[in-house]
Amino acid sequence: MNQTIRPQILASACPHDCPSTCALEVEVFDRHTMGRVRGAAENAYTAGVVCAKVARYAERVHHPDRLLRPLRRVGAKGSGEFAPISWDDALDLVAEQFVRAEQAHGSEAVWPYYYAGTMGHLMRDGINRLRHAKKYSGFFSTICVNSAWTGFIAGTGKLAGADPREMAKSDLVVIWGTNAANTQVNVMTHATRARKERGAKLVVVDVYMNATMQQADLPVLIRPGTDGALACAVMHCLFRDGKADWDYLDRYTDAPRELEDHLRTRSPAWASRITGCPIEIIEEFARLVGETKRTFFRLGYGFSRSRNGAFNMHAASCIAAVTGAWRYEGGGAFHHSNGIFHLNKRLIEGEDMRDPEIRMLDQSRIGPVLTGDPEALQGGGPVTALLIQNTNPVSVAPDQQVVKRGFARDDLFVCVHEQFMTDTAQVADVILPATMFVEHDDFYTAGGSQYILLGPKLIEPPGECRSNHEVICALAKRLGAEHPGFAMSARDLIDVTLQKSGWGTLAEIEKSRWIDCQPDFAASHYLDGFAYPDKKFRFKPDWSNVPFGRWHRNVPRPAPIPALPDHWEVIEEADTEHPFRLATSPSRGFLNSTFTETPTSLSRERRPTVMMHPDDAAPLSVADGDIVTLGNKRGQVRIHARLFDGVRRGVLIAESIWPNSAYVDGRGINTLTGADAIAPFGGAAFHDNRVWVRKG
Repeated sequence: MNQTIRPQILASACPHDCPSTCALEVEVFDRHTMGRVRGAAENAYTAGVVCAKVARYAERVHHPDRLLRPLRRVGAKGSGEFAPISWDDALDLVAEQFVRAEQAHGSEAVWPYYYAGTMGHLMRDGINRLRHAKKYSGFFSTICVNSAWTGFIAGTGKLAGADPREMAKSDLVVIWGTNAANTQVNVMTHATRARKERGAKLVVVDVYMNATMQQADLPVLIRPGTDGALACAVMHCLFRDGKADWDYLDRYTDAPRELEDHLRTRSPAWASRITGCPIEIIEEFARLVGETKRTFFRLGYGFSRSRNGAFNMHAASCIAAVTGAWRYEGGGAFHHSNGIFHLNKRLIEGEDMRDPEIRMLDQSRIGPVLTGDPEALQGGGPVTALLIQNTNPVSVAPDQQVVKRGFARDDLFVCVHEQFMTDTAQVADVILPATMFVEHDDFYTAGGSQYILLGPKLIEPPGECRSNHEVICALAKRLGAEHPGFAMSARDLIDVTLQKSGWGTLAEIEKSRWIDCQPDFAASHYLDGFAYPDKKFRFKPDWSNVPFGRWHRNVPRPAPIPALPDHWEVIEEADTEHPFRLATSPSRGFLNSTFTETPTSLSRERRPTVMMHPDDAAPLSVADGDIVTLGNKRGQVRIHARLFDGVRRGVLIAESIWPNSAYVDGRGINTLTGADAIAPFGGAAFHDNRVWVRKG
């Protein structure tokens, strides 16, 4: 008689690049097998809810196409021809090539390149210990947070805000520039609770009628890159209609009367011409904000990914200061919690070995770096060896054609440590099989909430997969790199880091599963003043000196940015040759280029498409499902059209990121995105592209 095997339910944390960083409960059947994943009900932010992608994570862990053994390229670059190789031989080869690169061009010829395929502090950032020890080229992380974080910090002086759980205590939730239903479902959990328990209204600002917009009481549909104009018009109405909290403004802000005077001409009619949003919608938005003290602004990443993105983030964040919403529980603004965790990661990253003279190469400009652009190389020598972990630049980096040319160089050695045969793995010289989050120990901080979470090893990895930490330590040994962190286990590094950061021990977090780091109400709402020396919120930030800790001396100082919130006309605006604006928004079934291999995600997403308004399609004789070509100076992409009246005329939306091979001609959507660094401290303008369209 067969007996039902009852799984253990073990605690973990989601490792992916989503602000929620959900606390998880994982079914584990034996040392090698996991089942369903649920959100932890006891975690006040996760609240028992997890996205469908992660709920079915067993599809990834037990996928038949996982990389299970080291491989060495045996065919031409990009041919996809590989042969198995032992771990020792693979690591010896990588070390040999790194030494060869260093001997020919100096240590900066080697570039450890990584990102957020895992958000675990050890498995993501431990690669920096190797680069510091060996004085390899630095990695200037720009592809995601620079513009958003800078824009929020510009006002508050710190990357922290109201407790995101307070959305449930709000009377008006404004979700701005993030499709939370697709990308961070827990935002919707707390907003929905406010609607059910308090009768709260939901306003959503975005560039197409996505799943979050469709749930709004007031969807505010605008053109990409025009959020600053919308924010200015809302504040214009607040001052005009006597809804500004002058007691708060005089006490807590730097230039309220100058702002009021500046905004007199930034009327809803002015903003409507720029945003495409009707005047009456802007007026209604302003009325709701002005009449609702407990208004919570949940500000996302999407609208910051324009050439004026940091400026627009700041403009949106200013509204809560004009109304004094910060005074109230359920009011204020929130973008990310990074400023509350005060982690000491010197041992993980080897910061004690950091040489400030080593160049920092811009992640977003990997194409220009690899094709020898002197400015991108900071005037130094070429990069001839790459170690890539946790990212897939041949698919996700901007200006894809240039990226592909760089990876095609015969003199470039590439080692990729991966879980699947990604676009980047296909052009590698050596591929190393990587573990997944349930197969190694790590810890995480939740950007969208306030928790430090433990993600312990739950099952054994399949085949010959090894963790990032194991690979870095093994390479360090072969390369003669010395640091105490290379001799420590993952658990030891987690334990020491928690203790040095003031958050207790590994044993303690193993019992509690997570640590709630949220400051008290007064600190979260800046009731004792904002994080500038004069304690004032900045309507007029000094953009050259915004206290954003992730910029480097080799980043050009910003071009003149308007002194006060406005519509800053630096976006890649449509013109006669390129009459459409393209945003590459996130899909529901994928997370960047992750989950593109899982059957349920593939069946849901079906194929790459571009959303186009029917009235734009008609003159081009484009019907739903037709293949169209999108093009600009960077290249061309052929893709199936999806007619959709939930976009503004002249706007195209391509939900991504599909593997390049999924497109008709093998050119992914980032063929069309630019790699130019955006103000003030770098970043990529993924949602700010002008293109032409033709049928076929």
